[in-house]
Amino acid sequence: MLISDFARLGQVSVRRLRHYDAIGLLVPDRVDPFSGYRSYSPEQLHLLNRLVALKDLGFSLDQVQRLLGEPVAVDELRGVLRLRRAELEEEARAVSTKLAAVESRLRMIEKENTVSSDYVVKTVPAVRLVARRATLDPAELGNRIGPMFDAVAAGLSHLPGSLATPIATYAEAEAGMEVVVGYGYAGEPPDGAEAVELPQAQAVCGVHLGPMSHIGESWQALHRWVVENGYSHAGPCRELYVRAEAEDQADWVTELQQPVTR
Repeated sequence: MLISDFARLGQVSVRRLRHYDAIGLLVPDRVDPFSGYRSYSPEQLHLLNRLVALKDLGFSLDQVQRLLGEPVAVDELRGVLRLRRAELEEEARAVSTKLAAVESRLRMIEKENTVSSDYVVKTVPAVRLVARRATLDPAELGNRIGPMFDAVAAGLSHLPGSLATPIATYAEAEAGMEVVVGYGYAGEPPDGAEAVELPQAQAVCGVHLGPMSHIGESWQALHRWVVENGYSHAGPCRELYVRAEAEDQADWVTELQQPVTR
């Protein structure tokens, strides 16, 4: 087959085939010594298919050349495809999270000169949590908090009323964000969880409506109000998830609680 026909069947450009020839990755079956025209054998299509598949999976041309030097079964290629798909999906999630964070920061910037007065100072009661602790990178909070709640709930779900009061606390530390995640419950903690006593406190409280991806904006506004009204932080901030059962977080209601002193 002429190079143009081979390119059409292989769904690649003639230019790409010439490049593969130049680097010795896929040389023509025959080159006319007088005209220099390249001709390819139909049997070379299977090699081209493997080459393009490996390249599209993200392998460099050097890696492709090494892989093509060994027999690669279809099942092996499919396994590589599954692995690469999982990697790309994880990369897509990471990019999506970063974009959401940037959008959140932009909204914070837009609200810099707007201070809400929808806050109350009240006494929040002491509560005993059955919980898990972790020190997390702040960028990982969105991916880690839900699974931590699920892990605690797995040991409590058979006990009536034990999942009625989900609470998380957050405290900045040198190594990251110290997080406590759990449910208000007076009984013994199951394996993998511990009892954590949250003391009664005077706190500035506000309400965040909607998804957790926007909650940083609500916290930043609340902390500005705390400072501008002469209060100081007096302990880890708390989130009481008043309504958080729906899959769609647009309907979630979260009470923000920041313990303070004058």
